[in-house]
Amino acid sequence: MDLLSQAVDSILASTHMDAVDALRAFFVFATCTTLSIIALPESLRSRFVAYGARATSTSSGAESETLPQPSNSSLGTRALDYLASFRVPHSYFIQFYVASILSSIFWALQLLFQGVAFQAIATRVSQEHLQNSMSIHQVMVSWVLMVIQGSRRLRECFDFSKPSSSNMWFVHWLLGLSFYLAASVAIWIEGTGAIQSHKLTMDDFKMSNAPSLRTFLCIPIFLVASGLQHDCHHYLFSLKKYSLPDHPLFRTIVCPHYTAECIIYLSLALIAAPPGEMVNKTLLSGLGFVVVNLGITASNSKDWYMQKFGADSVRGRWKMIPGIY
Repeated sequence: MDLLSQAVDSILASTHMDAVDALRAFFVFATCTTLSIIALPESLRSRFVAYGARATSTSSGAESETLPQPSNSSLGTRALDYLASFRVPHSYFIQFYVASILSSIFWALQLLFQGVAFQAIATRVSQEHLQNSMSIHQVMVSWVLMVIQGSRRLRECFDFSKPSSSNMWFVHWLLGLSFYLAASVAIWIEGTGAIQSHKLTMDDFKMSNAPSLRTFLCIPIFLVASGLQHDCHHYLFSLKKYSLPDHPLFRTIVCPHYTAECIIYLSLALIAAPPGEMVNKTLLSGLGFVVVNLGITASNSKDWYMQKFGADSVRGRWKMIPGIY
């Protein structure tokens, strides 16, 4: 554990930033990395972005991945083809939620006993963030909701998965894994001050502790969005392979399950807002990563539906955010 605390401290020290700002910067960097890939010309972007059904050729009945074909045109093209060949099975998505749950459990123990990994981060949190801290109850509620989210998605991976040869570029996998590990820290890091000054007792777990109005309003939003996302995943699982979704939720939005995901993280950012703040900025920066990644995938999904079923099939449907996108 000493090695872990030293590693955490060394990483934070190398950033020359407060731990909260460093975590926000990570989310921004991950978002910019995704945007930089999308900004590539189509001939380059097609190698790295599409995955799953969206990477399936529709020019024939075969379910083959449209991976780059060997080319002798230039050294640069061959190098890009080689880089794009580093792919992992699409089923690796399940690892995101395993990592989320295990990381949440790890940090729960660290916070409960104020372990060395927590202390390594806490010593790098500025006085400004320590003083303007989430309450201990906000930390507990946010942690529970994050565990609920990770557990539900893991269960859905088991219940709604179908055998598939689909794969994705390894950078997608690394970014996703990094996001869930970082999110398990983001959920409590702005409450470091309260965690350091408060020793948890059984009284903290009593239901008699009245929630704030913000928590009272946002928890139902989180639960409704989670339920809608679950229904969307169940419906997509029930579809005949590569059918056009016709569920009421899909008649207005191409990817309503992505919309629900964004609402889930927005509700967490609102619930975890420190005193005097409208939103938890660390979780908000994480939400930015979610919106960009899912927005790109939603756009690819709409293009794929148009290619396979015709432009009229999804005409008038928003990609992810009604009225905006």
